[in-house]
Amino acid sequence: MTNGSKILDQFSLRGKVIVVTGGTGVLGESFIGAIAEAGGDVAVLGRNKEAAEERVKRAEKLGVKAAAVLADVMNETEVVRARNEILERFGTIDGLVNAAGGNIPGATIGPDRDLFASEVSDTIKAIELNLFGTIIPTHIFGKVMAEKRCGSIVNISSLAASQAVTRMLGYTVAKHGISGYTKWMGTELSLRYGDKVRVNAIAPGVFLTNQNRALLTNSDGTFTPRAQKWISGTPFSRLGDPKELQGALVFLLSDASSFVNGETIFADGGFNAWCGV
Repeated sequence: MTNGSKILDQFSLRGKVIVVTGGTGVLGESFIGAIAEAGGDVAVLGRNKEAAEERVKRAEKLGVKAAAVLADVMNETEVVRARNEILERFGTIDGLVNAAGGNIPGATIGPDRDLFASEVSDTIKAIELNLFGTIIPTHIFGKVMAEKRCGSIVNISSLAASQAVTRMLGYTVAKHGISGYTKWMGTELSLRYGDKVRVNAIAPGVFLTNQNRALLTNSDGTFTPRAQKWISGTPFSRLGDPKELQGALVFLLSDASSFVNGETIFADGGFNAWCGV
C-alpha cells in the first residue's frame, strides 16, 4: 500500500496553483474540473465573468481555492495585470494550461468556396488567436515559473498539426506553430533554468461538445458526413469526450511527468496512428 500511495501522490496537484486560460470555454471547463479533483488550486482566466465565477464555485466545492481573473490573452497588458492579481491572491504560479483558442468562421474554406478568394485577414486572425494566444501567456506566466525554476506548462495543439485537415487553414497553421513552439520553449526553458521547468502539449482529436454539435450531428442525432469520416478513420470508431483529456492534463501538470519535456501527447482514439488499413 505504501508504494502504491507514493505512485498516486506523484499525480496529485495538491499545493500547486494552476492558471487556465480560456477557462470559460468547453475544454477549459473540463480542465478546471480535473485540476480541482487532483487537489490543485486554480485561477480561471477568461473574458466571460459569469462563466468564470460559475467555474470557480464548482472548483471550490471540491475543496480547493479558486479565483476568476478577467483578461484577454491577446492583450499583453491585461495578461500582466492578471499575473499580478494571481500572485497577490495565491502567492505563486506552478502551472499554466493554454486552453484559449478555437476556429474562426472566416478562416474556414469550405468546398464550395474559391480556394484563392478567401480573406487572408481571417486566416491571420485564427493564427494569432491560437498561436499568439498561447505564446503571450506562456511568456508572462512562464517567467514566474522560470525564476523559481519549477513549473509545468501545457499547450493545446491538435490532430491538425500532424494530419492535414481540409477547410481549416488558419487553425491548422496555428496548431503546427504550437507544436513547434512547445518543442522550442521546452528546450530553451530547461537549458536556461533547469530540469524542473517543462513545456508539453496535448493534441486532441475530434470531441463532441455543445459547441460543435451542430457541425457534427444532424437534427435527428445522426452524424454528418464529415463526422462520419472522422469516426471511420478512428480505431475507436467514435468521437471523444472532453473528459477524456483530463488524465493526460493531470499527468503533464503533475510530478508524474517530471522527465517529459517538449512532447505532444495525442488523445484521438488512435486516429493519428492508423493508416486506414
